This record gives sequence, structure tokens and C-alpha cells, in this order.
Amino acid sequence: MAASVYRRILLKLSGEALMGSGSYGIDPDVLQRFAQEVAGLAAEGVQVALVIGGGNLFRGGIMAAKGMDRVTADQMGMLATVMNALAMQDALERMGVAARVMSALKINQVCEDFIRRRAIRHLDKGRVVIFAAGTGNPFFTTDSAASLRAVEIGADLLIKATKVDGIYSADPVTDPSATFYRRISYDQALREDLKVMDTTAIVLCREHGMPLRVMNINETGALLRLIRGEDVGSLVVSEN
Repeated sequence: MAASVYRRILLKLSGEALMGSGSYGIDPDVLQRFAQEVAGLAAEGVQVALVIGGGNLFRGGIMAAKGMDRVTADQMGMLATVMNALAMQDALERMGVAARVMSALKINQVCEDFIRRRAIRHLDKGRVVIFAAGTGNPFFTTDSAASLRAVEIGADLLIKATKVDGIYSADPVTDPSATFYRRISYDQALREDLKVMDTTAIVLCREHGMPLRVMNINETGALLRLIRGEDVGSLVVSEN
């Protein structure tokens, strides 16, 4: 069995991924499958942190566009990520994997407050840490939160799990001629506006030398192959 080439990773999942084929909420089967993938990484000895979006439950940007106060909409979106994080924690614990939810908003009757040193301590003890409520501030996405937390905990790699195999020059669903990028630089991603992550997230990764891997979460076993060193998906680094 190949050993993991990473000591500590942060995995970013979209909330929409938890819907499965539905249009809203959490599909229990999909949640279980994702939890099994994470449990597999933990079993390899990898320290795993997670950031999960909330778009399956609430989309702050959409509500703000329809007239809701943007700060209120973003705060509601943060609470949606807490719900997803608690669901993932429960799924992992039912598999016997120790997990902790740490929220950027103070709601410590249901989960821990985010404290960087405590998060690292949990990781060192082999617990999966799920970061919830984004950065705790409006106007920032969960992509930005994932980049920030990855830098804060000293992750070896930030993984963005998507519905496609990696990064393309255009949407491969609507443009079959789109070029697949196996490896690109952050500068290229910004220059070509490739929508890998939002601009704040990309710049934060670039400035701190945080490598980013974009991959298809629906490909069973891909995460395990990735942490064992296989060239899965697309890699974004400071220098191409």
C-alpha cells in the first residue's frame, strides 16, 4: 500500500455536492459516501480539515440580489454551513472517526469556536476538523475561508472538490473544445479568469505558496489516489 505524501490537507466541498441528484438539502447517501472518503484519508494517517459550503440550504448571494440586506444574507449563509458541518461530523462519528466542528461565529452550544491553536491540536490528535461559518465575516465566500484556514493550519495542500475532472479553459459541459489544464500558475488562473476559486482565495493561496488541487469528488477513490501521490485533477501553484 502506498503511503500518503501529505501530512495535513484541507478539503473544500461545496454545499451543492451534498444534494446529490436533488434540488435542496442533504442526500443521506451522498453524505455517507463523502464521509467514507474522508474516513479513508484519516485511516491513512492524513490530518484532514474540511470546509463545506452552504449552497444546498441557503444562497446568500441570490437573496441579496433579490433585495435582502447583504450582511444578513451572508450571515444566514454562514449558519447554513454550520448545519452541513454538523451533518458531516455526525456521519464521521457514526463511522468511528473523531471529528470536531469549529465555527467562526460564536455558537458554542452546538460546536466549538474557531481557535487556531486548538484546531491544530485536534488535527495532531488525529481528529477531523470541520471549519464552519466561513471567515465569520460577510462578503467573503467559503472558498476564501478554505484558503485562509489552509494557510492558518499550515496545510500541505488545499483540495477543491468539484463536479468536473479539474480546470478547463471554459466550461466543458457547454464547450466540448475546452482545454484541460493539468498544471497552471495562480497568475494564469487570474489572468484567464478561470473561475477556479474567487479572486480573494486565489491571491491568498498565491501569496502564501499554498498549492491547490482541483478534482472531481464524484470519482470514487480519487481522493485516496491523490494523497498517495497520483497526479489527479489539476494543480495550481505559484509558478507554472
